Amino acid sequence: MKTTLVEFPDLLTRGTDTIIDQARLEAALAAGSSTKKLRIKFGVDPTRPDLHIGHAVVLGKLRQFQELGHTVIFLIGDYTTKIGDPSGRNQTRPMLSDAGIAANVKTYLDQVGKMIDVKKAEIRYNSEWLGKLDFGQLINLASNISVAQTIEREDFKQRLQSGAEIALHELLYPLMQAYDSVALEADVEFGGSDQLFNLMAGRALQKKLGQTPQIVFTCQLLVGLDGAKKMSKSLDNYVGVTDAPLDMYGKIMSVPDPLIAPYYRLCTGVPLATIDELVKTLAAGANPRDAKASLAREIVRMYHGESDAIKAEEEWSATFRDRTGPTANMIEPVKLAQTTAAYQALDYPLVDILIEVGAATSKNEARRLIEQGGVSLDDVVLNQPDTKLALKSGAILKVGKRRFYQLDLS
Repeated sequence: MKTTLVEFPDLLTRGTDTIIDQARLEAALAAGSSTKKLRIKFGVDPTRPDLHIGHAVVLGKLRQFQELGHTVIFLIGDYTTKIGDPSGRNQTRPMLSDAGIAANVKTYLDQVGKMIDVKKAEIRYNSEWLGKLDFGQLINLASNISVAQTIEREDFKQRLQSGAEIALHELLYPLMQAYDSVALEADVEFGGSDQLFNLMAGRALQKKLGQTPQIVFTCQLLVGLDGAKKMSKSLDNYVGVTDAPLDMYGKIMSVPDPLIAPYYRLCTGVPLATIDELVKTLAAGANPRDAKASLAREIVRMYHGESDAIKAEEEWSATFRDRTGPTANMIEPVKLAQTTAAYQALDYPLVDILIEVGAATSKNEARRLIEQGGVSLDDVVLNQPDTKLALKSGAILKVGKRRFYQLDLS
């Protein structure tokens, strides 16, 4: 049975921040995809190897457009990642290597497939056209956007006022994203509310180059786990769509109470009327932990299924609410590589153990975990980075709130 617009009454409102040229979008939707399929663009730069549930705010909306018969273009910014989007940044991003970008791209499509129908989507990489531009073509494109327009964007203004450096290559990012829209002949471009400047640049460039300016559709930003800044891979305050069920559940349980309702609205399909009732019960004094548990269970269910959601809740409750300790499924057995005698000599560095079991990727990261009080051995907290100790088989090393390693010295 064909999906109709009536089935998505909040398509243009739920989680929406701004729609530019909304009347044209509404007319196209009313006409239906049999009249003209909209080409709907959404781009992501692979700065990290995983997508997060903040991306899902937009991707969930795109899935609805797919079900209405329109064409979603998922654009992987393998070329724009070389610069890094300056939106919302107070400093220049580090430039990634080609190898680093390629490694991050590997798992993107599997992750996107959790949220949109990849088989029906158009998957593109902007290196297809940006990588072919010569210097003369770049100069010609740049002539269409003024410096005054570019430095008027809020994040650049703030950096200039604070004396922070703006590298010249960063000024090219909006131009490159705008040219993506030209190359793809996009009818609509989606993005977070912080992307409005870049999306409007796409409209402007399309118009100058003779195309119909794209409709701009921005969604509200999901605040990250810190409760302060937008969810971001770079800020490491995110819930990855491929996080293990228990990790995902635990992260949601750590969300600050004021974010419970926004997470319900932006990250789930729970009806808005139900969420409004939830807000009323919280205001009347209901325990936010219960609402948060339902939220965590729903989000895990969306990405991992019902059985994993129930299991994650049971394991989290046993460990952190009932205080009965981790279940067997939560403990990862780790066989240490060196001889038993080396670990039992009373002088084995704790920093090296964290790296060996895979809890840290560097000595600096290991030291930070230890200093934050997040490391314990058999329930004894170890908060000194220079700690040296003897180990025994069967000892339980805990790192953070949800990682447990059982050491095997045999």
